[in-house]
Amino acid sequence: MIKTDYQLLNSQLHALLDGERDALAATSNFVAVLYNAITEINWLGVYVLRGDELVLGPFQGKPACVNIPLDGGVCGAAASTLQTQRVADVHAFPGHIACDVDSRSELVVPLVVHDQLIGVLDIDSPITRRFSVEDQAGVETLCATFCALQETRKYFI
Repeated sequence: MIKTDYQLLNSQLHALLDGERDALAATSNFVAVLYNAITEINWLGVYVLRGDELVLGPFQGKPACVNIPLDGGVCGAAASTLQTQRVADVHAFPGHIACDVDSRSELVVPLVVHDQLIGVLDIDSPITRRFSVEDQAGVETLCATFCALQETRKYFI
């Protein structure tokens, strides 16, 4: 497996998104940059908080589940606890929502702006135990950069 240079990726992400006023455009590029840089994944996207559920936002990969309740699956767990969920085997996760039967492991990071949940970043892999502690820390840094840049926008995703 090729290791992702999260520090370099974070610099590239900041340069690309800094100054972008449109939240949808910024989120779309955020997703595209990560999807093309992180290896051995089959889906990456953002679910946005709409009321009491997560709704599919910009993504890369196969068509996905559109609505996820806050108490449902790995994404719901990350959203409701505001804690990153790194799941080695999604089939062992209680309540896992199988949007893509090829997915085996998952990393979901809450997206928080002004102390408010705005959504989650969801990354799936067809490889069991794909995500390491280093991947989690790197992706959390990328999400922190994305959220910090969101703070400058009038509208969030």
